[in-house]
Amino acid sequence: MTNFQAIVLGLVQGLTELLPVSSSAHLALTPYLLGWQDPGLSFDVALHFGTLVALMWYFRAEWVDMTRSAFSIVRTRRVETVHDRRLVYLMVATVPAGVGGLLLNDLAKTTFRSPYIIGTTLILLGVLLWAIDKWSVRSRSIEEVTLRDAIIVGCAQVLALVPGVSRSGSTITAGRLLHLDRPSAARFSFLMSMPITVAAVLKEAPEALRAEGLSMPLLYGVIAAAVSSWLAITVLLRYVSKHSFGIFALYRVVLACVVFYTLATRGG
Repeated sequence: MTNFQAIVLGLVQGLTELLPVSSSAHLALTPYLLGWQDPGLSFDVALHFGTLVALMWYFRAEWVDMTRSAFSIVRTRRVETVHDRRLVYLMVATVPAGVGGLLLNDLAKTTFRSPYIIGTTLILLGVLLWAIDKWSVRSRSIEEVTLRDAIIVGCAQVLALVPGVSRSGSTITAGRLLHLDRPSAARFSFLMSMPITVAAVLKEAPEALRAEGLSMPLLYGVIAAAVSSWLAITVLLRYVSKHSFGIFALYRVVLACVVFYTLATRGG
């Protein structure tokens, strides 16, 4: 892999990981469409370290508050404040994705990366996101998230193991279904992505390092992912404060059409 290819993949991962368009689909499709060798899931996950850095920096104040809450809960054995509850809910929401990842990891590395599956899931989740976002009542803020909400959104996150679904897409869609307003659905999605991203990086990064070594392409890819992830968070939170998720749903459908057209012209 060249430095240029790694930077392109890092930019793609960072921009699409936190937007509801599926980073795993883009990382699988980019080498396919450009005729590059697929670096594999381990390299893709290693790029998530850049996204992790961006998430920690952007939401640093909230993570500091929740860290204090963790010590408070251990000390008092009570959950009292908004940050206490949010910490517990994020932990609960992480469990389904962790279990799903252990059970479906092999399929995520092989069968699920099929362009046919990716194209289909891009369309299905795009239509679902558009429909739910359009007709959902926009009345609840992130402060009103309940334990039930966290469980439902956490279960939705499992679907993201299939490239094309999108972790942020599935969790934002679930949040809108539960009547969270758009910024709150996006913010909760971003916050709950950090624990599962940490777990994925710790699990897959050693394999990527064994395959690539601490190479310049890997380093460039991670830096590109960090910068583009921060940009994606900033842009999306500002955008959805005034606009719907419709543009992302449309993009998903258009991308799926490109995938199916390419498959048809290349003969699969």
